Amino acid sequence: MKVAVSSRGTERMSVVDPRFGRALYFVTVDTESDEVEGIENPGALAGTGAGVAAAQLIADAGAEAVITSALGPHAWAALKSGGIQVFEAGRGTVDAMVQLLLQGGLAPLEEPNADLKAGAARFGQSPDVK
Repeated sequence: MKVAVSSRGTERMSVVDPRFGRALYFVTVDTESDEVEGIENPGALAGTGAGVAAAQLIADAGAEAVITSALGPHAWAALKSGGIQVFEAGRGTVDAMVQLLLQGGLAPLEEPNADLKAGAARFGQSPDVK
């Protein structure tokens, strides 16, 4: 399975970024081949649509699952429509989260867990940025 983790860096030992759409990077880990790839998130600084753009980036990378903490309703819908499973991240590294997932230690997210444009507000932007 290919898993994407919202991250503050591009490596397996990078710290998880709790944001989804505004995460600086995503790290994909193929749990079968152990291949790791760091992907810069161009939507991290976007005015709007960061969550949906990040969901498309994840889908284009071939991820079947995502590990993140704060996921808004539009990003949630985009991931779900693409058949991508979503798991709630804890604190730690990309590697730690993937290991927890493989051990059954991460809970699946059954619904969005952040308000619309919550990442923009946390990123220092007004939620009504256009």
